[in-house]
Amino acid sequence: MKWYTKITKVEPNHLVTRGYRQEDLIGNITYPSVVYLLLKGELPSKEHGRMMDAILTSCIDHGVTPPSSMASRIVASGDVPLPTAVAAGILSIGDAHGGAIEKGAKFLQKGIIRMNEEKKSIEEIAKILVKENIEKKKKILGFGHRIHKSDPRTNKLFLLADELKISKDHVALSKAIEKELEIQTGKKLPINVDGAIAAISSDMNFDWRLGKAFFVLGRVAGLIAQVYEEQTEQKPMREIFSCDYEYSGPNERDLP
Repeated sequence: MKWYTKITKVEPNHLVTRGYRQEDLIGNITYPSVVYLLLKGELPSKEHGRMMDAILTSCIDHGVTPPSSMASRIVASGDVPLPTAVAAGILSIGDAHGGAIEKGAKFLQKGIIRMNEEKKSIEEIAKILVKENIEKKKKILGFGHRIHKSDPRTNKLFLLADELKISKDHVALSKAIEKELEIQTGKKLPINVDGAIAAISSDMNFDWRLGKAFFVLGRVAGLIAQVYEEQTEQKPMREIFSCDYEYSGPNERDLP
């Protein structure tokens, strides 16, 4: 059996990734642009390269409270190797934490396809999508934040996407949904950083299935910093969280 791959050719003293010699990429192409190359198969334009850099930077860290940071810190306190603790944080990334980019991008991409099929405007399809999800009691991911009422990362990403002329239908739809959510629910649910990345990456023609990849690529740097800080500035097996708890199981009993 032969295994075919379009990513990297490995020969003695010779490495070719997506058609480019790796020694040519080193020092000449930025890391975000090489990531773009790996995912898309071609080097990005100057505009897409800058946007890719901004997207990864917007994911780097969000303090010690997210599940990935807590998981990495707790495992690091067990005095394990740095990669083990970082991996623990990555394993906590799922639909509830870091998954909104993927789900949001899928929602927006399907929305634009439907808009074109039904010959609706951005505003019309946004109104329909929000109404349908409210009726189904389903949450549209990428809107609202537990801390930020106006996510500063979102604002910056959208400004840059406009400046680089990347913003198209998916960004427009996300902004229309934000307005419709407030109209139909009476609540302000601003686009968060995940929603912004979902919209912008969709306008860059990235498959929605790569949504979590953007988050992992950016956040792994923050997790490394969290683990390094834990291992160099804290005692092993320290009390990271309160150990106060209340037992709610059955009363003490004898074996039959």
